Amino acid sequence: MTKSAINKTIQLDINGSTQKIRMCAERSGLPTLLIVQAGPGFPLLHEVVKFQRELNLEKDFMVGYWEQRGCGIASLKDAASVTVQQQINDLRAVLRWLKNENGQAAIVLGISLGAAFSLQAAEHKSDVKAIVAISPDAHTASSDASAAFFMQTHGINANDKRLNAKLMKLGEPPYMDASAFQLRARILSDLGAIEHGRKFGDLLRETLFNLIRTYGLLGTASAMRNMNLIQNQLLPQLASLNMISNPPRLNVPVHYVFGEQDPLISIEIVQRLPVAIVAPKAAVTLVPDAGHMVHFDQPEIVRSIIMQACNET
Repeated sequence: MTKSAINKTIQLDINGSTQKIRMCAERSGLPTLLIVQAGPGFPLLHEVVKFQRELNLEKDFMVGYWEQRGCGIASLKDAASVTVQQQINDLRAVLRWLKNENGQAAIVLGISLGAAFSLQAAEHKSDVKAIVAISPDAHTASSDASAAFFMQTHGINANDKRLNAKLMKLGEPPYMDASAFQLRARILSDLGAIEHGRKFGDLLRETLFNLIRTYGLLGTASAMRNMNLIQNQLLPQLASLNMISNPPRLNVPVHYVFGEQDPLISIEIVQRLPVAIVAPKAAVTLVPDAGHMVHFDQPEIVRSIIMQACNET
């Protein structure tokens, strides 16, 4: 992990809300990379150390870790103002700020829902150099169906009574509230589908430790409250997400990255999304031994794709 000579957290006023971005780099003058985290409602600043340990992006980039509207220790008012379109508008504002601050368009590393926001925010804009889209949430109904089939197949094949009881409690998609969404996340994590081979308990302990280290006990409670609030607001909006039927038109290259063991991304999405979204270049990488969080499962592969995106534009 590279020691960052530049390491500063900046408070921004973005479209009437207070947001934070942590800028880290080994030295000045490096290309700009913005990380747009997964979601909905997930904070990011507590994962900076993990990103630095696994991907070491600061060696080659000025990395911006942006805490989205309402996430982390944001105010209840900001969390209550979150909508899908607002997050996209906020991302566009952050990209403009980065370009004004550093004098260059940013490469965007978007993850899951963050990848979907990134693809939509970049439409007709000149503040983006390239997008690396990790496991983009592009078609909620397809993702829900694929994940449901995966979970039910495991329950039947393993004759796992505890898993089947959880699936009965979960019910059928769509999942329109935080409790159902989080239960599905726990089930998928235990099946090794979020970070490949890691169970929910391991991920929860790691997450809580990093949250407390970053935000403190009270801050962690606020971050969890905000996450629940945002999920309850966004999940009904995301139920109709379909970027295949309603794709953005982009003027920047896109590198799509999918994990072979990710049940949330159907083969239909892998095949059709890069064709549906108009872009000057669309590259697709299907990564072995990787779940939904490909960047943590196979960081060297993802890092090499980011470097490729930087060097070819």
